[in-house]
Formats: sequence, C-alpha cells, structure tokens
Amino acid sequence: MDKSSLKELGRWLELNTITEVECVFPDMAGSTKGKILPVNRFIKCLEDQSLRIADSVFGQTVSGNWIDESAIIDYVEEDMIMIPDLTTLRKLPWNKEPTAQVICDLHNKSGEPSLIAPRQVLSKIIKLLKEDGYRAVVAPELEFYLCEKNLDPNLPLQTPIGKSGRKANEGDVFGIDAVNEFDALTDDIYDYCETLGIGVDTLVHESGPSQIEINLNHGDPLKLADQAFIFKRAVRQVALKHNIHATFMAKPHQGQPGSSMHIHQNLISIASGKNAFSDSSGKESEIFYNFIGGLQTYLPDAMVFFAPYVNSYRRFVIDASAPINTHWGFENRTVGLRVPLSSPESKRVENRIPGADTNPYLAIAASLACGYLGIKEKLEPEKPISGSGFERRHNIPKYLPDAIKRVKVSDNLAEVMGEDFITLYAEVKQTEHDAYQNVISAWERDHLLLNV
Repeated sequence: MDKSSLKELGRWLELNTITEVECVFPDMAGSTKGKILPVNRFIKCLEDQSLRIADSVFGQTVSGNWIDESAIIDYVEEDMIMIPDLTTLRKLPWNKEPTAQVICDLHNKSGEPSLIAPRQVLSKIIKLLKEDGYRAVVAPELEFYLCEKNLDPNLPLQTPIGKSGRKANEGDVFGIDAVNEFDALTDDIYDYCETLGIGVDTLVHESGPSQIEINLNHGDPLKLADQAFIFKRAVRQVALKHNIHATFMAKPHQGQPGSSMHIHQNLISIASGKNAFSDSSGKESEIFYNFIGGLQTYLPDAMVFFAPYVNSYRRFVIDASAPINTHWGFENRTVGLRVPLSSPESKRVENRIPGADTNPYLAIAASLACGYLGIKEKLEPEKPISGSGFERRHNIPKYLPDAIKRVKVSDNLAEVMGEDFITLYAEVKQTEHDAYQNVISAWERDHLLLNV
C-alpha cells in the first residue's frame, strides 16, 4: 500500500476517532470470523501483510465443531494472509468504542487467492463471466423473523410484542401497521444500513407473524454479497438493542412460511453496456434462455448452497410460499425461476430457491455459476409455465444428504467453483448432518417413547 493511501486512511481513522478495527471475513456458514486489532497494529498489517489466520477456519461447522478428517485441510495450521479490502471499511454503528470494520480477502503464502474462501469463490465466478464478456448484476431480497429472546433451544420461538402491546397475528402480509409495530427497530435498521453503506430498496411485512423482507439495491455481485453479509449482522445487532432476536433461519416456526433470499440476476455485455438478456428488438435473447437452461440443469446439483442445513428443507413443501422445482415462467411466483415483467433494460431472472440461511457469497456464486454453465454449453430451457408450479413434480433435493451427494458428483460445477472448495464444503455439510443425527428430537420422544 503506497504512502499517500496510508496517509488518507490514517486521516479517516483519526476523523472517526477509531480505536479498533475488526478485520472480518465470511466462513463457510457466512458467519463473521476474523481478528480485532488496535489501529496501530491494523496500519502495520497493511504495510507488511502480517495479518494471518489458519486455513482450518474453513473446516469449522456452523456449531463450532471441526471436521474429523479432511481431504483438503490437514490441520497443520497453514496460515493464510488476511488482506483488507479498504473499499469495505466502515464505522460500526453498534459499538460503544469507536470501531471500524473491514472485509478481508484470504490469500495463501504465495500471494494467490485462497481456493476455499467463499468470497474468493464468488470472485472467481465474476472473473469467468468477465472473461466471456459479461458483467453480472444481482439484487438479493432477504427475509427474517423477529422473535422474543430464545434462551432455551428446546422451546419454540415466540412472536415478540409490538408497540401496541399485542403479538402479531397471521395474515398481516404487506400490512403497514404490522411493520409499524416495530418502527423504532426498522428505523434503526435503516440508520445502521446508511452508516454501513448498505443500499436498502424496499421493506415489507411478509406472510409470517413479525416476518419482514428488506430488498437491497441491485449492483455488483461481490458488493451485494458484502452488503448481505453485513446486513444480517446489523439486523441481529439492532434486534438485540431492542431486547429481542432476529433470525434468518429458513424455517423458524412450525406451520408458518419460511424465510428466503431471492436473487434477481442478469448479465450486462461489457462491449455494448446493454442488458445481455434482451436482444436488439427488446425480446428475450439467446443468452437469456441459455442462462435459464443452466439454472434448470445445474441448480439441483448446487442445492446445498441454496439450502445448507437440515432446517432449510422444511421450506420446500407445497403451499408454504417456497418453490419445489426448477420450472420457470413470466411473473409466476409459484416456480423456482421467475422472470418479472420489466423493460428490456431491466430484464432479469429471479432465483426463488435460496433460503435466508445461506452464505450470500456462495448462494450468489452458485446461482451465477449455473447460468454461466448454461451459456457455455448453450443449454435450452424447458418451456415457461403459466400455471401453478406446485402442481408439477418436485425436482430439487428434498433432504440435505441428497443435496450433499448431488454436489459431490457434479464435475462441471466443481470445475467452475473449484474442486477443493466443493470437496471441503461437502465435508463440512456432512459433518453438520452427522451431528444432527445424534440429536433426539421432541417429536421422537412424544410419538415413539410409549408407542413403539
């Protein structure tokens, strides 16, 4: 880093009275990992690239356990270099001490980007598209539930009490008054997002009690993944400030709709600067159809990135607002791949499969990778449907073990996302599922204890 840039950075840190810097990155789950440094140490690590972390962090499960045996990580604790991306430097709005946060890229000792770091996996897909002359544009839509603080995981979640003194009822979809029950909280979310440079588009109340959806502005995939990554952390911090919890679990309530992270996506031709999904007459282009063909072909193989946990698959049941297959259609919200009505300049595909519990870097990377493969292989999609997608066959994996098997044998997906990464990610998911299998649930005690 040159002296003038360091000097400019020093002025920013001083102006904002920053005393500490959180150097963070997303792990496999999309959780925030990293190190907290005093300002002087942060400046020094920029000068000599001395900020390191063990690559075994990517062999850790969502519960904090480790893979017992790995074909990729040997636990000799080989260090990776954490290189802060200073375009992501922001002051944190929730810390009492003036603290900044910066997202880091992970590089190996030779200086090459890590092949197993989720942010670098997305960067790789962006690079592949760029080499073929395309710039991707995405816009995530994130849903989450507000709930009372849950201190006992054996107890179901409870809907929090709003400012009226009452709990939310079902059927408040798009209800303005339902959102206003927590307007002090949503105001804080907007304030936090502004401070963190997160572009918020719209806010609505969704179908579940105290379920909120917030859409992010469209833009560069890496920047939007960064924003979604930080957004989830910010929402949880705001909720804690208001003495409740916010959860991005895919299915936190029995009998209620799940929470999704729909991804709107399209490609821009770098040569012309125009939407590659529309031809010169404004109609759907061949690239548009190939992209959908790729999603239909490879999305079942990539399902573990869109539904990474046992709980994720509880969303995909008929009449629960989540799609159950990869059919596509124009302005059809019952299918996995929706094409919203729009101008030729805004023509895009909405992937409605991902849950809110995904790692945003990996969900966006996998979705773009499927479309990229469709373009490379010139895949033709099935015909669009206009009826209910719920009346068609369920053609995506129904359970986590099935999704793990699919991704392990998808050679084409491994080629674009990285063989080592796919292997390690599958190992993490298998370890998590094995841990789940050791848990005896309340349902089993309730129905099997005295009846079998």
